[in-house]
Amino acid sequence: MSSPAQTLTQARWHRRARHALAHSLRVRLVALFLLLALAMAATFLFGMQKAFSIGWRDAARPLVVDYVDRLAAEIGSPPRIERAQALVQRLPVAVRISGPQVNWRSHPSTPEQERRWNDANRWKGEEPRLLERTTADGHRIHFSLNVQVWQDQPRVIGWATLAVLLLLTGLAYLRVRRLLRPLDDIRAGALRFGAGDFAQPIPVRHPARPDELGELAATINTMGGDIRQMLDAKRALLLAISHELRSPLTRARLNTELLPETPDVLPARDALLRDLGDMRDLITDLLESERLASPHAALHREPVDLAALAGEVVASLEGAPAVQLRAASDLPTLALDRTRMRLLLRNLLDNALRHSVDAPHPPEIDLRAEGSGLRITVRDHGPGVPDDQLPHLAQPFYRPDAARERATGGVGLGLYLCKLVAQAHGGTFTVRNALPGLEVVVTLPGG
Repeated sequence: MSSPAQTLTQARWHRRARHALAHSLRVRLVALFLLLALAMAATFLFGMQKAFSIGWRDAARPLVVDYVDRLAAEIGSPPRIERAQALVQRLPVAVRISGPQVNWRSHPSTPEQERRWNDANRWKGEEPRLLERTTADGHRIHFSLNVQVWQDQPRVIGWATLAVLLLLTGLAYLRVRRLLRPLDDIRAGALRFGAGDFAQPIPVRHPARPDELGELAATINTMGGDIRQMLDAKRALLLAISHELRSPLTRARLNTELLPETPDVLPARDALLRDLGDMRDLITDLLESERLASPHAALHREPVDLAALAGEVVASLEGAPAVQLRAASDLPTLALDRTRMRLLLRNLLDNALRHSVDAPHPPEIDLRAEGSGLRITVRDHGPGVPDDQLPHLAQPFYRPDAARERATGGVGLGLYLCKLVAQAHGGTFTVRNALPGLEVVVTLPGG
């Protein structure tokens, strides 16, 4: 009886085998090869057996009759046991003599031996039996093959066949693995392209004469190159537009500040300055997002007291709103980019304040140690966001608000910038509904 541990191990092995058979093309091909090999072997053996069994008995019958007559004559009449023993020692046969004077067996009687006697003396139901002779004095001599002399050979052949089958299976697996190795390269290349790394193309074996998988890899490389060109063109366009807009915006702001501060001009002047400031912030965010999204984003790291930095950001918010700041006393000092972390904290708090206008509680920011790193949690108590929109919140220019006014939802770059800052530091950025409100969690690794 197997133990519970053995039963659990077997169950796990069966689950892994079923999973591999269901999801691994390599395993399915090897299994198909085995089934095909077994089916071909069975078909060949069955066909050859039928082919050799047709007519061979009729052809061999006269030879068998003559040979058995010679063996019976050699034993003599009446049968002599010493001659029968010499015959058994010389040939792989078994002899049984029964009669009025001599009753003798060359081998002990067992159910298996009795079956062999009956099978050996059965030849299409013919009489007299081909392997049985009756002497002149009334003795009956029965002959059969003695398989005991080579009874170990079937085992050897069986183990040899199993070893050859396992060897062929191993060779087939290695060959299939080699044939399907380009699929691993294609998968790794697709993952790199999906992560925005287009520097290393998918290797193509025998590029002069590629096979189907080589053609697929070359096609994906072409697609990756096209995507890279599109992304580079988009980034260059955004950077060019942002740079080109800075100069006219600066001139417009200077000209607006030179307007007279008379009662009839002052409201329009202040509104124009606010709009120009929003446009400046938008351009700054665009430039910053492109810098952070670049694979070569440079961070100016220095030891940063995140609790003190969070306090400075809270104190600098407009109107000094009541934001609950909780910071653990054992916060580690990490090497961070102070400017980018200030941007992250400010954007998170601005987003929380924007959705806490009618909330019963003010936004909360919680700082605590997590392993050797830090965990930043910012939560508001507003209406939250529908669950189907959560995966899109950190996408550029995405706003769940139906309206497009700046006062209600910004332009959709705040959380995107926060995600880029967290990822540039090697951290994570997650958003979830806190019921009520929205909770944003940023983790920063230590070291």
